[in-house]
Amino acid sequence: MNSVQELVASTEKLLCLPSVYQHIRALLDDPTSTSADMSAVVGSDPAIAARVLQVANSPLYGAPGQISHIDRAVTLMGLQRVHDLALTSMVLGLFSEIQGGPLQGFRENALYRALAARSSARCLGVGDPDRLFVEGLLADIGHLVMYQADPTQRERTTHWARTHHCPLADAEQTLLGFNFAEVGATLACRWALPRGFAAAIGAQLHPARGGPHATEAALIHVANALLESHQETDAEHPADLDAQALARVDPLCALYLELDIPLMAGIRKQTEQDLTLARGLLH
Repeated sequence: MNSVQELVASTEKLLCLPSVYQHIRALLDDPTSTSADMSAVVGSDPAIAARVLQVANSPLYGAPGQISHIDRAVTLMGLQRVHDLALTSMVLGLFSEIQGGPLQGFRENALYRALAARSSARCLGVGDPDRLFVEGLLADIGHLVMYQADPTQRERTTHWARTHHCPLADAEQTLLGFNFAEVGATLACRWALPRGFAAAIGAQLHPARGGPHATEAALIHVANALLESHQETDAEHPADLDAQALARVDPLCALYLELDIPLMAGIRKQTEQDLTLARGLLH
């Protein structure tokens, strides 16, 4: 592939949001749209409607078993939140098709990152926690594109990163000329997601580059650090993991968010509590 745009275009048929999403997005942007309009559009696709209700009734949203119809979901949550629920359900639908191979563990990692981003927003009192959940879920979508296009890329870039003792994104930049964050941002633009998604996803490695969306990028950056430490298996004590996670956070980002080890520990604890409740969303 000669460019990120060509890479994304090559996988567009495999990684395509259902057409109903564009109708939902249009309603969100239309100041004259009503709850009834949103209910009708979401309800027009039974599979999407079922997943929206599944997510809305999950313990993560605090209303388990209380929402039985799309119109009630819209009334209780509003157009913005139902849009985010629908987008979450569609992305989870894409993830559900992943089976083994180079993407083994992708879904679980995406869910952990999403929950960590949401927990970070809540514990630090910045950003919109529900929006951060969706952005965290999408943060690694670039790897899904890359490995769908060329399943051998993960082995090559991972080997290079290990051999040269550098982050995977640096290996991707060296070998491919781009990294997963750039690919994810390009896909977010291609999907015409709401303003800010592409900026936050694209700047997750260097949050200061996120402009007005730097805080969202910083929270995803923290979620990535927590996920990486979560994947460590040689730490004997949780505190070790929290120190490792903080060490992975860009110093400017840590200063901006006023992070310390107790805060990282609190975010991790909340994330892992939520993870137990959320695993059913992957099936």
